[in-house]
Amino acid sequence: MDLTTYAELAVLLINSPERLNGLEGLRTLLEEGGRYRPGCRLTRGDLDALRDLREELIIVFETADAGDEQAVVDRLNSLLIHHPVQPQISGHDGERWHMHLTEGGRMADQYAVGAVMGLATIVTDLGVDRLGICQAPPCRKAYLDTSSNRSRRYCSERCASRANVAAYRARQKVGSQ
Repeated sequence: MDLTTYAELAVLLINSPERLNGLEGLRTLLEEGGRYRPGCRLTRGDLDALRDLREELIIVFETADAGDEQAVVDRLNSLLIHHPVQPQISGHDGERWHMHLTEGGRMADQYAVGAVMGLATIVTDLGVDRLGICQAPPCRKAYLDTSSNRSRRYCSERCASRANVAAYRARQKVGSQ
């Protein structure tokens, strides 16, 4: 089971606050994360729960970015207690049998379990320093660093390019003075 895909649910939730303004936006978020099933009933409770989870996950990423490993682990352990994992063997879409973290409960619970368990696995397998906040001002989006050399500092190529151009211009300005 590739839990990086589940951890990416946390990043998607953090980086998509505009999708949490209503049930239609929530449906779009779930579709983008591959978590929406046709006929699934979404409620205001799901929306409120995912808003709360988003705030918790922001703190996890900000704490990781600050280098406080113990605080990240404590927060993730708290979230794991609050969102217990219910693994199930699943087979669908012509795939072989594989593990899913949960198939029961309301949609927000399923999303939370996947996101939290995915982050916990990233932290235990790769390290807390793999959770980051984009270094390109003013962007504060979250990202997962799955690079082999732990070198990621930006949420996207766009932010990396923008930061590199800004640094180049700053060097040029200093050199011309």
